[in-house]
Amino acid sequence: MAGTNKTKYAILGVLSLISGSGYDIKKFCDFSISHFWHENYGHIYPVLKQLEQEGFVSKKTEQAEGRPQKFIYSRTKEGQEELNKWLQLPVEYQSVRSELLLKLFFANDIPVENIIEKIENEKAIHIGLLEEYQNTEETLKANEPYKSSRDLPLWLSTISFGKYESKARIEWCNETIRYLGEMKEK
Repeated sequence: MAGTNKTKYAILGVLSLISGSGYDIKKFCDFSISHFWHENYGHIYPVLKQLEQEGFVSKKTEQAEGRPQKFIYSRTKEGQEELNKWLQLPVEYQSVRSELLLKLFFANDIPVENIIEKIENEKAIHIGLLEEYQNTEETLKANEPYKSSRDLPLWLSTISFGKYESKARIEWCNETIRYLGEMKEK
């Protein structure tokens, strides 16, 4: 399945939990999966059209007085089957693509202070993310319908992954700043 558009499966996954417009799908992604998977409107709407053509989603029109019509998408039985097939396939390896690491690798002629500043910024981002993950976890554990959902352990596992990753990155930042401090002394 190399080269497969994974947005298709992200949308089918969202629609297995809610029905909604492209806007609703984007909001759901931002709330639930954005710490490990990003979708934008530029991908969502064309893929919704493709999914409808393939028979994996259905569309109905809602009209509210004084507002433009809104298309509400729902996953079809065929869409759920397609999602289930994909979920059972092995996960494709994805290499890391990091601007920070690219800059760090080639930063030999850059002042160490500038590099340390970049690493400090990375550390601050992950300290903030840790707080977001903790808040999301608390929300899921404390509020219905989340806390009684049979999917809660799956959702908490993705949050746990984010927390571990951010903790590791913070540790890496601290270590790298120490190395750069030693480099500065030479």
